[in-house]
Amino acid sequence: MALVRSVVSSAWLAEAIRTAKAGTLRVLDCSWYLPTVPRNGRKEFEERHISGAAFFDLDECSDTSSPHDHMMPPAEHFGRYVGALGIGNATHVVVYDASDWGMFCSPRVWWMFRAFGHSRVSVLDGGLELWCRQGLPVTAEIQQLPPTQFQPQPRACVKSFEQVLDNIDSKEFQLVDARPSGRFQGTQPEPRPGFDPGHIPGSVNIPFSEFLDPETLRIKSEKELRNLFEERGVDLSKPLVGTCGSGVSACHVALAASLCGQDNVMIYDGAWVEWFRRASPSYIISVKSEKTG
Repeated sequence: MALVRSVVSSAWLAEAIRTAKAGTLRVLDCSWYLPTVPRNGRKEFEERHISGAAFFDLDECSDTSSPHDHMMPPAEHFGRYVGALGIGNATHVVVYDASDWGMFCSPRVWWMFRAFGHSRVSVLDGGLELWCRQGLPVTAEIQQLPPTQFQPQPRACVKSFEQVLDNIDSKEFQLVDARPSGRFQGTQPEPRPGFDPGHIPGSVNIPFSEFLDPETLRIKSEKELRNLFEERGVDLSKPLVGTCGSGVSACHVALAASLCGQDNVMIYDGAWVEWFRRASPSYIISVKSEKTG
C-alpha cells in the first residue's frame, strides 16, 4: 500500500478529486467548535462543503459511555462509523475543518484514523478557509456512498489519567499542552463552565496556533516546527504525549511531530477536563491557588 502524506495542499486535493477512482478517496469535513464558539459544524457542512465530502461528527464517533467529551470510541464503533461513510481499509481519507485558523479539529480525526491502524489519511493544509480563499469550489449537494467494511487495527496511542499522574514523578515522557497560553497559565477562563484554567505539573505549553502560519493558514515547515519544539525544550527523540482541554487540539502536537519524523506521539485523551475533575488541588498548577468548581 503506497504511503501518503500527512498533509496535502488544496491544489493536490482538487486534482485528486478530479482523477480519483470510485472508492479510492474519501473527503471528510470534521468541523467541531468549542462551547464558546457560536458555530455549528454539521449545519455549516449542509450549507457548503468540498464536493464529495461527508461529515464526520467527533461527538458521535466517540465513547458515549464516558463522562468526558468525545473520548476515543471502541474499535468496533469506529469501524462501523467510518464504514458507514463508505471508507474501507484501502481508502485514502483526507480530513479538513472550517475553522478560521485553517486547522483546528482535523488533526484529531487524522490521529484517530492512525490510532486505528489506518495510515492512508491526510489533513488538508489550511482547511476549508484556505480552500475558499483560493477560489476552489464548494457545494451544498451531499453525496452518499454505499457502506463498506472497515477493519480497525488499534494500536496503543492513548495515555490514561493514572499514567499521566505517575509521570509527574517518573518523568518517562514529555507532556505538551496545546491550549492557549492564558488557559495554561490560569489567566484566561476555560471554555466549559465549572472548570478553572491551569495546567498539569511538569507540562510544557505550545499553543496549537503556533504550529500554524497565521497569514497563510498552513502548517509551518519542518524546520520551523523543529525550532519551535526545541525552543520550548521538547526533545523529539524522547517519548512525547500531547494534551489540551478535551483531546482535540492536542493532536496538533502529534501532527507537527509526525512531520518532523516522530510518529509515536500519544495523546492524554481525558486531558484537562478529566484532570481537573480527578486531580488533587496540589496538582492544579495555576495563578489561582485553589481548585474550585
